[in-house]
Amino acid sequence: MRAAPHVALDVSEGDGLAEDAISARLGERVRRDFPDADVARGVAGALRVLAVELGGSQQDMERLLAAAVLIAAGDVDRFRSAVRLAREDWRDLLVAGGLGHGNWPRVLDEELGSQ
Repeated sequence: MRAAPHVALDVSEGDGLAEDAISARLGERVRRDFPDADVARGVAGALRVLAVELGGSQQDMERLLAAAVLIAAGDVDRFRSAVRLAREDWRDLLVAGGLGHGNWPRVLDEELGSQ
């Protein structure tokens, strides 16, 4: 069994990976939850990589990425755990992030603000 590749949290912006995967409101939430600019950039980079990895899920990408951020609640170790969970089963990620039910659009708007 092949281990999942490790995603470093030190990925700079402009790396070309799923550049549009992070919505403006999700980017703002990342910056608010991770006030250290370097950490926020690393989280955003890891989210872009995760977007590429989850591209085949056919799910709303903002929903998937937001679930990881919501699970983390500003904690880098919790964020890493959320990324591992996403790689194991994105459905578990959505449930753990509070976005696994039919009301997820409303919850997402409550957490990130309206689009």
